Amino acid sequence: MSVRVLLVDDEELLRLAFGMILRAEPDMEPVGEAADGAAAVELARRLRPDVVLMDVRMPGTDGIGATRRLLREVPGTRVLVLTTFDLEAYAVEALRAGACGFLLKNSRPEELLGAIRDVARGDAVVSPRVTRLLLDRFAHRLPAAGDGGGGGGGGDAERLRVLTAREREVLLGAARGLTNTELAAALGLAEPTVKKHLGRVMAKLGLRDRVQAVIFAYECGLVGPR
Repeated sequence: MSVRVLLVDDEELLRLAFGMILRAEPDMEPVGEAADGAAAVELARRLRPDVVLMDVRMPGTDGIGATRRLLREVPGTRVLVLTTFDLEAYAVEALRAGACGFLLKNSRPEELLGAIRDVARGDAVVSPRVTRLLLDRFAHRLPAAGDGGGGGGGGDAERLRVLTAREREVLLGAARGLTNTELAAALGLAEPTVKKHLGRVMAKLGLRDRVQAVIFAYECGLVGPR
């Protein structure tokens, strides 16, 4: 079955370009376009897309507000955030609002298509480029070397204690932007085993998906400055 995609961006040329990329794929179907968040929510109610490609900065209702409304009013729809900007506060808030992934608009077409497929399957997407930006954003909040164990202090660092050594390794690799395939190769595991470990990590920490797991790893200090 085709992945039904709603394109949301205030730039018509970008919507046209994304639509052309999707129509060239046998398993993709762009079902509608919107130029702002409010229109996106209304279209999503009617069209019930599988995935919404959501711009962040738009006139009127922005991508953050639209994402919150979509998840509340159109359950089952998944949001993949796209932006031309590096990871600023509003983009992190979009992920926290429930978006399943975040990509820069200048990502390669194959990266975009892979992200849409992953999100449609129920996975979450955090690209290596985005994790580097996350590190830049949270580095000032991470503990200095020698502060004792790489935890961020408080409840988040304590929550890491429930993880096994292997689960911490898998979480650390995911936070550094490794795919499941790359994690499997690095740790000498089968890819399904990596997925099971990630599932256990999210269950133990009460996290919704890989996006939340990566943000958690940075906020609690598991990933230190490089």
